[in-house]
Amino acid sequence: MTDQTESTRNIPGFIFKCASWLLAVGCFYLVFSRLSAAAGREGITLVEYLVNFLGGVNWVAWFAVMIPYSVFFFLIDSNVTWRAIRWFNAPTLKFQNILPIRASAYILSLLSEQVGKGAMTLYLLRRHKTPGWETLSTMIFLGLMEIYQLLLFSVIGLIYYFEYVVAASKLLPLDTILPILFIAAFTFLCIWIAFFRRLFFKQTNIRNHRYLRAFREAQIKHYVLTVLYKAPNLIGAVIVYTIALNLFNVEASFGQLLVFLPLIFLAAALPLPFHAGALLLWTALFPDYPEVGVFSLFMHTFFVLFNASIGLVFLPKANRELIDESS
Repeated sequence: MTDQTESTRNIPGFIFKCASWLLAVGCFYLVFSRLSAAAGREGITLVEYLVNFLGGVNWVAWFAVMIPYSVFFFLIDSNVTWRAIRWFNAPTLKFQNILPIRASAYILSLLSEQVGKGAMTLYLLRRHKTPGWETLSTMIFLGLMEIYQLLLFSVIGLIYYFEYVVAASKLLPLDTILPILFIAAFTFLCIWIAFFRRLFFKQTNIRNHRYLRAFREAQIKHYVLTVLYKAPNLIGAVIVYTIALNLFNVEASFGQLLVFLPLIFLAAALPLPFHAGALLLWTALFPDYPEVGVFSLFMHTFFVLFNASIGLVFLPKANRELIDESS
């Protein structure tokens, strides 16, 4: 009876995995089709088309851009994580103590982002006696603000560079969809903050759950400061991706990336294998360059592997923090 119940509980998870893989296959098929069509128009094979595309890249300049940005991203990301943990979990935590744990989490994130966050949860539990649920609430807070930071910058881009949205609205009416999406998202955020500030439904117990502790304690300044502390990474990403696209001989402007890159990052966060959602969105937003799907794979693969290499540098110290009781 127990085995049958367990099997029944696993059915939704199995269906979700199958659906995500089917969607991913569909995304890759659409990208593959557009690449094959582009190669056919030039009268060459797909392999030759991709070799020509990659052969024209200035790889030295690309590495010279990507390596400093990856280090910069790590430092900014660690700073945001450190400040949020100090606000809600461990006020005495020092910045230099979060660096090895955050860096090592990049290694674990190759398997799963949740596993990477688990390393920080374990560290705070062992070194600062912070309950795991409370640390989880901080990670949820950071995750939510990551989404809204991307939405905010995309709104700024939409306002100043709306003509790029109109130009990209060939497959989907993005010039209509995006404003509606942004209004709905920020309306929800206002309601969310008001709910945790007890402006309505004051007797509801949902907000008292341990995994929502960070939101109960967060003030308006914490939301604003988190976005500001995260902002350098996204601004840097827009600059780096603009330079990188041009190094791959794809014409792209700062304005286009300011509007589209946050949306692509949001698509990358969808639970699809190999970030298939972002891959398809790249191709949809740059219809004249179907090879941008390949570009996105190179960018993502380098970024996660280089961040993991930063984790390897800090791994001995992280091990001492997490495993060695005498440290």
